[in-house]
Amino acid sequence: MIGKTIQELSLGDSEQIQKTISETDVYLYAGITGDLNPAHVNEEYARKTFFKTRIAHGMLTAGFISTILGNKLPGPGTIYIHQSVNFLAPVRFGDTITVKVEVEEINSEKNRVKFKTTCINQDGTTVLDGEAIVSPPKSA
Repeated sequence: MIGKTIQELSLGDSEQIQKTISETDVYLYAGITGDLNPAHVNEEYARKTFFKTRIAHGMLTAGFISTILGNKLPGPGTIYIHQSVNFLAPVRFGDTITVKVEVEEINSEKNRVKFKTTCINQDGTTVLDGEAIVSPPKSA
């Protein structure tokens, strides 16, 4: 099974997923990456920060964009080329994040697709935005 080829994509095509961020997600991410910043893993420390509690790693949230691009749109066989990210608000444990990608530009000559990427919490706050550029799979 391969994802959509560039010929199968249209401007405005979009996909989204939802994920509730758990303490386990944050600790697993910290263990895998080695990012043990106390803002993420130490509640006592985090209470003294601007956020007043632990927050999820920004890149954990951004990683869910890859979930969509690699599995849904364009899907399997997609190669990630570029991602820009603006972290706009914290993601707290228990937040439910809606992650959305939308086709913004198609370059058939270079087999590149630019996506608008956004992550929004359960309160409607955009916590992350940016853009991704991928090379969708080529037809078999």
